[in-house]
Amino acid sequence: MTVLSLHQLTCFLATYEYGSLTRAAEELGYAQPSVSEQIRALEKTLGVQLFRRVGRGVVPTTVADTLRPYAEQVLASVDAARQAVQAVKSFETGTIRFGMFGIARLYAGAGLIADVLARYPGVRVELVGQNSTEVADELRRGRLEAAMLAVSTVSSEGMTVTPVAREELVYISADPARLELPVTAHRLALATLVLSETTYSEVDATRNTLRQMLHETGRNPQTRIEVEDIETAVELVGLGLADSVIPKGAAEQLLPRLAPNAGWVQLRPRQWDTFAIVHRSGAVLSPAAQLMIELATRRIQDIAEPLRPRAVARPTT
Repeated sequence: MTVLSLHQLTCFLATYEYGSLTRAAEELGYAQPSVSEQIRALEKTLGVQLFRRVGRGVVPTTVADTLRPYAEQVLASVDAARQAVQAVKSFETGTIRFGMFGIARLYAGAGLIADVLARYPGVRVELVGQNSTEVADELRRGRLEAAMLAVSTVSSEGMTVTPVAREELVYISADPARLELPVTAHRLALATLVLSETTYSEVDATRNTLRQMLHETGRNPQTRIEVEDIETAVELVGLGLADSVIPKGAAEQLLPRLAPNAGWVQLRPRQWDTFAIVHRSGAVLSPAAQLMIELATRRIQDIAEPLRPRAVARPTT
């Protein structure tokens, strides 16, 4: 079996480029006899002559011309492999930052961090963001490589958006009579509601969906109470002070703990929030970003309804 060493190929390419064993040795920081020895060993291994001596220099043979691009490919592949390993090594003890809006963190936050630390105990993890619009802005500014966001809040201009799951929105109440039938747009327009994400009320994904649902009634969702976090909204529902609309997964997780006397019912027609992995179009994602995308997608699809990945990209104009 013919075995070529990387050292031999390195010496070969330097000699080919400079046309001189002496110059090749100087560029590589080797002694000239060492380079000559590597070239002879390579010629012996291949059973061919690679260079002819002409004056004080050397001239490549036709065989050397043929070998050159393959030698370059081999060394380039080795360099790429070295860089890939170093990239992985660097993030094993570095910091991983990933964007994730509030509801997604409720579903996957602690579990996602546990997944990362199980693989890389030495890493530092930053899970960034409260609302999808805030996280999308961090992506555009280059402060994040990738994130999981609600699709309806993200402009795809300059971004690659890959839907991975969808979650049904449900109506929650502590009044059993309000849960007997699915809630129509007309009933929703008359309801007394508490909604979260008050700082982001104009762009929040759930509110946008409710506005579209109520469009035919000519009204917007009427809130009696505005709060920031969904947990407070659920507690207020449990106290009977208002009803709310939240993702089904959040209802299943939070009602037993924060409002055990409350329940949920579907909307009519059924309404959905879609979650997607988002990053800048054309970006070469680091191993850290790829890891977070893989683990976050798996976590969210364990809770919400999985969607077949489908990239939606629009180049920046």
